[in-house]
Order: sequence, then structure tokens, then C-alpha cells
Amino acid sequence: MATAEQLKALLKSHFSGEKERFYTISLQLAAHESRQGHASLANELRSIIDDGKKKNSSKIIPFPNELQGLVLTEDAEVSKSSLIIPQSLQKRIDRIIHEYRQKGKLKSHGLNHRRKILLTGPPGTGKTMTAKVLSRELGIKLNTIQVDRLVTKFMGETSAKLRQIFEMISQSHGIYLFDEFDAIGAERTMDNDVGEMRRVLNAFLQFIEQDHSDSLIIAATNNPRLLDHALFRRFEDVLTYQLPSAEERQLLIKNIMGSFLQKNMVWNKVLKQSKNLCHAEIDHACKDAIKSLILSGKTKGNAALLIRVLSERQNTYRENPLP
Repeated sequence: MATAEQLKALLKSHFSGEKERFYTISLQLAAHESRQGHASLANELRSIIDDGKKKNSSKIIPFPNELQGLVLTEDAEVSKSSLIIPQSLQKRIDRIIHEYRQKGKLKSHGLNHRRKILLTGPPGTGKTMTAKVLSRELGIKLNTIQVDRLVTKFMGETSAKLRQIFEMISQSHGIYLFDEFDAIGAERTMDNDVGEMRRVLNAFLQFIEQDHSDSLIIAATNNPRLLDHALFRRFEDVLTYQLPSAEERQLLIKNIMGSFLQKNMVWNKVLKQSKNLCHAEIDHACKDAIKSLILSGKTKGNAALLIRVLSERQNTYRENPLP
């Protein structure tokens, strides 16, 4: 039969909500029984484990009907290599991944893995992509809460809807991304603030502080200066994103263009033309270049083509300046 240590580890993983560790220990128990010559019992245990995993993997998160369309659930497939960011930022993301994978060891010492993360920076610099990378690396679903739609649609009862979302965070393990977070996180003393939004922010502060689940809660904002200072204390990590450097822009173009990029590329003018563009705009420009090559029957793009598509992106900003 199972050893005392295996039984204790099995119970601890169950009551700690560590599903993957629970499955791993269960398989170890089945293997132990097999080595003891209890083949029938071992096969029965493996069958129970397989059935349990299938049932859990097929479950759809039962968001209340009125929240359907406001919370988007996906199994993200964005690789870590796609995230072109400074090494210092990459190390902090790696730390989040490492702590999550070792959360059992941390809990045995009375500590928790970092799981409440604030992402700040200009649009298109990799905040949402980071959440998708974490989803793939950790093998857990990404649930994106569209905060701006939540506030607009449910003005007057947003706090109640937030409570429902935080109940789901505690009940259904996953990554929860609050996108456009400044829609509810704005400074409470701002002149254009209203009583309802102050109540919503106070509710969020209360809910996030009371949450002790293993789910990752990520808030993303393009305007950190608008956020209430009390919010920063509720997050265990604040990651700040910037427009890509020249080196990062070159690597990003190489990654996206791949085999469509001409060898011996002259980069000076290309990098100059891509200055002040975000990751997303450079991605769009490169894909425009690839489509142009395909439709013209060509296989390699030169500097002139890249300068043209990047210039089109730059002109978009000149013709449509931000307010």
C-alpha cells in the first residue's frame, strides 16, 4: 500500500489546490502499487486519474450569463521567444514562472508565489502578450476581463459584478487579466471622478486584498499616472514596458520576417524609420511586407520595402495624432 509520506503529500496537495502536484503524486501511488505486484489496483488507479483529468480539462468556466462576452477565455499559444523585451524585464517574468512552478516548496516555508502583477506602459509594447506567454508557460487558461466594457455596461452595479469575477478567481484556477485597468483604477481624488467609480475602486482594493487563491491576477494599463496610489501596494510586482530599443526593433523584425528577410540587410535606415513605433506596429508593418512579397511573387524583402511599410505606420500617427 501507499507509504505514509505519499499519503500525507497527496492530502496536502489536494487541500492546497495544487492540481498538477495532486495528479503527479497519484501517478506515483499507481506506480508504487504496480511495483508491489498489485497490477489490477495500479491499472484501476491510473484509470481513475485519467478520467479525472479528462473531466477537469473539458470543464468550461461557468461565468454568470450576464458576464458572457465580457470575460474571454483562451488557451494562449504565444511562446516566450516572441516576447522581445529588455533582459531585466525578462528575468522578472522568469521569476514569476519559477515561483509558480515551485509554489509547493514556497508554501512549505509559509510563503506564497507572486501572483498579483501590474503591467504598465504604452499600448502595443507587450503587456497582453506577457499574459499570454504566462498562460502557455504555466499551462493554465487565460481569462481576459474587458474592464472598459464592464464599467460601461454595468454602471451602477459594477462592484457586484467584480465580486462575481473574484468569486470565479477563487473557484476556477487560471490567469485573470484586467485589461484597460485604468477604467476602474483611476485616482480617487481626480476632479472628474464620480461616487460610483470611487466605490468600484474601493471594492476592487478590498477584493484583491482578500483573495488568497493560487490564480494569477494581472492588471494592465497604458496610463499608470492615472492609477490610485493605493493600488500599487496591492500588487506584488509592477512591470514597466517601454517602446523597443534599436536592438530590440532589429530582433523583432528578424523574428517576424524570418526567411522573407534579405541577407546582408542594411539596417541603419530601417531602424531609423522604425523609431518610436511600438512592438505591435512593427509587427503589422512586417506582415504587410510579407503579404506584399507573396502577392508580387517575390521571396526576399529588402530595406526599401521595410522602410516603405514602416513609413506608412509612422504616417498613421502623424495624420491621426493622439488627443
